[in-house]
Amino acid sequence: MTEIRKSTSFGRAAAAYEAGRPGYPSAAVEWLLAPVREPGRALHVADVGAGTGKLTGAVVELGADVVAIDPDATMLASLRDNVRGIPTFAGTAEDLPLPDSGLDAVVMGQAWHWVEPDAGSREVGRVLRAGGVLGLIWNIRDDRVEWVRRLTGAMGASHGERLIADGGPRVAEPLVDLEHRSWEWSRPITLPQLRDLVFSRSDVITASPEERARIDAAVDGVVASVPALADGGAVDLPYITHAFRARHP
Repeated sequence: MTEIRKSTSFGRAAAAYEAGRPGYPSAAVEWLLAPVREPGRALHVADVGAGTGKLTGAVVELGADVVAIDPDATMLASLRDNVRGIPTFAGTAEDLPLPDSGLDAVVMGQAWHWVEPDAGSREVGRVLRAGGVLGLIWNIRDDRVEWVRRLTGAMGASHGERLIADGGPRVAEPLVDLEHRSWEWSRPITLPQLRDLVFSRSDVITASPEERARIDAAVDGVVASVPALADGGAVDLPYITHAFRARHP
């Protein structure tokens, strides 16, 4: 299974992605855009790899003018339902359907790990104005909690989780001064939402029937050990949100 096929598999699970994936802490999104925010002026921002609009909506709530870009038409259709009035375009970080130097910021949620860093940095640099920022953000489950660690073991670490564990993203010229901050938080999650979270992952979407059955059985074992989930209630799922920003000189 090629990485390209995995990176474009999410439309097959768009509903599960929207239901199971968390949003982003507003403080983290504000931090991504803080270097380019100016009183009285709306920011021009592209959300690239926008998916169903989890990050798009958070940026819109800050008063920005946003365009959403994703390679998957099904994900963009879901985004248009979830975040009304947002222009959407097919594209990738390495090939953006946008003019030169027109944006204050490019943001990407759970997506830069699919990008070739050199080509992506050059293309992002092309569409950013001088002084603009690239903002990258990931929600990573907090595996310091024992049942969460076992959940990750059951379904396997994602591409983004491995990137963060290996030291974080790399950016290249013309982008400089990569900064990092993190936020700890949690959200209540029910068993149906947890199952959607599992199914929304590319390795699960593209798994063979046999591998999917193995993953489901392993997740069932974790669920059985968490009484609140097993009994039909909700449990707090802890996250660490990692945000990175780089600037275009």
